[in-house]
Amino acid sequence: MIEVHHLNNSRSQRVLWLLEELGMDYKVIRYERDPKTNFAPAELKAIHPLGKSPVIREGELVLAESGAIVEYLVQRHGHGRLVPPEGSAEAVRYLHWMHFAEGSAMLPILLKLYTGRLGDAAAPLKPRIDGEIAAVLSYMEGALARYPWFAGEDLTAADIQMSFPVEAAARMVGLARFPNLERFLKTIQARPGYRRAIERGGPYQFDQAGE
Repeated sequence: MIEVHHLNNSRSQRVLWLLEELGMDYKVIRYERDPKTNFAPAELKAIHPLGKSPVIREGELVLAESGAIVEYLVQRHGHGRLVPPEGSAEAVRYLHWMHFAEGSAMLPILLKLYTGRLGDAAAPLKPRIDGEIAAVLSYMEGALARYPWFAGEDLTAADIQMSFPVEAAARMVGLARFPNLERFLKTIQARPGYRRAIERGGPYQFDQAGE
C-alpha cells in the first residue's frame, strides 16, 4: 500500500486527491506545520533528506516532488485514466500545464508570500511581483476560456497539479477578476474525490468549499 507523508496546508493535498480519483487504497501519515514558523517538522527528514512534503513510499521506493509523484502514480496505477491520448493536442497541453504549475505559476505566489513577511523592506519588489501574478493568472484564465479543463474537455492529472496554484492564488490575492479560475476552483472542490481527500488529509486552509 502507498504511504503518503502528508503535511497540512501543502501540495500533498493534491496527491491525496489524485489517489481518490484513481480509487486507490493508501495510508496517510500526517505531519503538522510549526504554528509559529509554518515550517514542516523535523520528523519529515527521516523520510526524505529535504524534509518536505509530499513524499510517498511504495515498497522500497521513496519519492518526493509533487509533480514527479503525480506523474508516477498515473503512469504506474492510472491505466490510462486522467491522461490524454498519446500524440493528441490535449497531450501537449497536458504536458505544458503539468510543468507550468511549479515552473511558472508558483514562483510569483511564493515571492509574494515570503516578501510579505518583510514589511516595508519589500516595497520595491511589490509592483513586479504583483504584475507577474496578474500575468500568470490572466494566462490561466484565458486557457480556461477555451476549455473547461486545462488540457481540454476532460479532467486530467494536469488539473490536479494546477489545483494548488489556483487555490494559493485564491487565498492570497483573490480571483474576483478571474471568473474562469473561480469556476474551476468551485468545480474541483465540489468533486466527491476532492471531498474525500479533505476528510483523509484533515483541515485545509485553501478549501473554500469547506469555509
